[in-house]
Amino acid sequence: MTERSLLLVHAHPDDESIGTGATMARYAAQGVRVTLVTCTLGEEGEIVVEDLAHLAAGKEDRLGAHRVSELTAACQALGVPDHRLLGGAGRFRDSGMMGEPTNDKPGCFWQADLEVAVGELVAVIREVRPQVVVSYDDNGGYGHPDHIQAHRVTVAAFDAAGAADRFPDAGEPWQPSKLYFTAVPMSVLRRGFEFMKAAGSSFFEGIDSPEGLPFGTPDEIVTTRIDSQAYVERKMAAMRAHRSQIAADSVFFSLPEEMTADSWGVEYFILARGALGAGRDEEGKESDLFAM
Repeated sequence: MTERSLLLVHAHPDDESIGTGATMARYAAQGVRVTLVTCTLGEEGEIVVEDLAHLAAGKEDRLGAHRVSELTAACQALGVPDHRLLGGAGRFRDSGMMGEPTNDKPGCFWQADLEVAVGELVAVIREVRPQVVVSYDDNGGYGHPDHIQAHRVTVAAFDAAGAADRFPDAGEPWQPSKLYFTAVPMSVLRRGFEFMKAAGSSFFEGIDSPEGLPFGTPDEIVTTRIDSQAYVERKMAAMRAHRSQIAADSVFFSLPEEMTADSWGVEYFILARGALGAGRDEEGKESDLFAM
């Protein structure tokens, strides 16, 4: 029987835990080979704890190395030992938020030679031979340039990995069966928005409705709902490992118990390549990334 293998491509350390941590923990616990590829070190991230402020890009510029240690701890919490940096540590630098001068820096991921970056990911795909690949949609989830670039690289690598005439020095061709994009259904976003507003949280300060947010996926295009509520504590532990980016008193950790499992333990996806599998849930959503 062929080993089940899942490959996830994320832009920065912490993206994996916030967006897909429960799913990663679930499949790792089931014996699936779960491989994480992170495209940058997250050097331009905003540091949320004072004791690490000296590491910032505008000061010592050592945040990237620190975030790698956080990523290692997060993956340990998720039960995922196979985590890699695209092209090696520091090959592609964090580009910062869209419109920032850092978008134009040589060496940043937004400015990367697409063919080079795709070749690096193709080599990983051919090595770990995943049936399933996960990354972001064409807006990168919320418009961050590194997320958009991760989408472009992942789609191109998915399509190239099985072609013998593409990247012939990157290993034996392997064609994954399914490609997914992460998603946050508008119905889920709306529930969270209404709860935060009712609780007096400033998390959505200045925003009148969830439609004003830069993310949110129409429910009708979400194809897949992965219920990993049994692994929500592993996801929360992984998020806490990213202490430079996620404050200990973050709203992420302050949801009431009755909301935490559903909000953080259920993750959603859009099937972009391949065919939906059998075993749909009560809403007609696919319930297993590996269903064929």
